[in-house]
Amino acid sequence: MLGITSIERPLPIRNLIHGQWVNSPSQTRYEILSPYHGRTLASVPESTKEEIEAALAAAESAFVLWRRTPIKERCQLLFKFRELALAQQHDIAVLASAESGKTVDEALQGLLKGLEVTEFALSLQNLDCGGHMEVSRGVTCTLKREPLGVVVGVGPFNFPAMVPLWMYPIALALGNTFILKPSEKAALTSQRMGELMVAAGFPAGTFSIINGKADAVEQLITDDRVKAVGFVGSTPAARSVYQKASHLGKKALCLGGAKNHVLLVPDADPAIAVPGVIGSFTGCAGQRCMAASVLIAVGQVDHIIKALIAKSSELQCGVHIGAIIDRPSLQRIEGIIDRSVAQGAKLILDGRKPVVTDELRQGNWLAPTILDNALPTMECSQAEIFGPVLTIIRVKTLSEAMKIEAASPYGNATSIFTTSGANAQYVADHATSGMIGINVGVPVPREPFSFGGTKQSKFGSGDITGVSSLDFWSNLKKMTAKWSFSGDKNWMG
Repeated sequence: MLGITSIERPLPIRNLIHGQWVNSPSQTRYEILSPYHGRTLASVPESTKEEIEAALAAAESAFVLWRRTPIKERCQLLFKFRELALAQQHDIAVLASAESGKTVDEALQGLLKGLEVTEFALSLQNLDCGGHMEVSRGVTCTLKREPLGVVVGVGPFNFPAMVPLWMYPIALALGNTFILKPSEKAALTSQRMGELMVAAGFPAGTFSIINGKADAVEQLITDDRVKAVGFVGSTPAARSVYQKASHLGKKALCLGGAKNHVLLVPDADPAIAVPGVIGSFTGCAGQRCMAASVLIAVGQVDHIIKALIAKSSELQCGVHIGAIIDRPSLQRIEGIIDRSVAQGAKLILDGRKPVVTDELRQGNWLAPTILDNALPTMECSQAEIFGPVLTIIRVKTLSEAMKIEAASPYGNATSIFTTSGANAQYVADHATSGMIGINVGVPVPREPFSFGGTKQSKFGSGDITGVSSLDFWSNLKKMTAKWSFSGDKNWMG
């Protein structure tokens, strides 16, 4: 089910500055077009330098009191926000679906995953209490977590609710003030979430939204008041943001693209493997960094691949599978398919001419597509396609498969479908990715286990969620105190 009729007229996208919604005076605007039917949903402004400066000044001013607010009080506002989001979860999912191309159910699951991170942030009031110890007679060491100041998060189009929720609940709970720059392709959901933040009672300036493209990001991350930058997007953009921010001495954690490998071995259980692989490469129309992009078929697994083809061909665009975000992205994907076939890959399932209703005819549709007998050097085997396209590479052994996985410049996820513990352990031990799946097509960890890849899928240290994220959004202050003389003959005496 898709939220295609939920927006009947274009909506204005505004900036949230000092707790107030501001209609930008900018003359430069970008249209959000529905991936389903091509009609305009909203108009997004390219924020002016003055607006960005106002948001930065408000965030800096708010930090003075927000950092001194006890964490339990900060979390009470997050509780209210969570309650409001849960009460409106269906409406939020419909909105996210309408602008990102997801099905409503996919959008809802993304929102709930983001709220799970919010729940982890809420747990910090009881779990992240610092530390205190008498390390020697009369000498104590105290550990205290302190916020950084003004921090910035830059979100992608494909998860307009979930990915920002990976960042601002934790950052705010730790005492930072936060400025969100959502994707200009999917800014409606962030505006709705911002309305809930205001309704929850967050003080003016603690949470802000600035819209725009690269110029807005540039002004935000290069400003001296910004202490940390979180980013999720393509690898070239992630690398650029990381280099600029880290060069200026800021903390930066930037998640990029992926080319995830799923290994299929003869002993795999088809009842688990078939829906697991299909769900991974077609979910969110393949527009996620955890999508299975390459299936490495180890040995004789044709009986499972035949089932994959049959079940994938049953999925209907506009019913079971969402739309590609925009026409240029669809054309890019179709170009990769064409060139891969010209290079010798066999097109065993062609989704380039899907049957859709008249209402959806102007949308950006691609049904599940499978390329077989590909070589590791082909474009379809190397590029992040970001669509419902599965490339099959044939090998004889697991060691061959792992060599292909290791050669990838990306490192988000590697999965294997098997009933053998030995095979599973071999892949877990040798995979170079940051997230490993055993009979799981989309191995996204649940909180408090953190999300993060390796190699060119991530620039920066640590992970963006879970326990690992705390050190990114804060500093650790260590205090050593001695109040009385001791005759101990150790080095602290």
